[in-house]
Amino acid sequence: MSPRTYIAVVGGHHVDDATVRRAEEVGRAIAEAGAVLVCGGRGGVMEAACRGARSAGGTTLGILPGESREDANDHIDVAVATGLGEMRNMVVVHSADVVIALAGEYGTLSEIAFALRVGTPVVGIDTWELARRGQGVSDGIVRVDDPRAAVTEAMRLARR
Repeated sequence: MSPRTYIAVVGGHHVDDATVRRAEEVGRAIAEAGAVLVCGGRGGVMEAACRGARSAGGTTLGILPGESREDANDHIDVAVATGLGEMRNMVVVHSADVVIALAGEYGTLSEIAFALRVGTPVVGIDTWELARRGQGVSDGIVRVDDPRAAVTEAMRLARR
């Protein structure tokens, strides 16, 4: 059995329709690439990406903040109840070869920061801008505009 690529999809729980469509397309493209979609297992970007992955026959892994697997969205194949709350964000990052961030709130920012801290590449679509001492950071998020381009770039980065 050859090793599979694990791609984390992170983003906000409360999202607009355009972000939902992009997340679904990212999920579909992850499945079509033969990768496993890893996420926080709940709603918003996570649910939309899982829905897209499942529609293309993909595998989804949800790392849940609470103590019950029942809290997972309906499109999760494997649910892991951690009881860790928001600290499960580090588990999401460590479970992935690369992270795709779509839009997002502070939880997404924490996942981006954790990923960069441990050397996991981050691909971003309409997500956080990073700066250090008022200057933009060029060694952070690889920016793309298109969901399929995000997955293509994520697969390339995961192979490095």
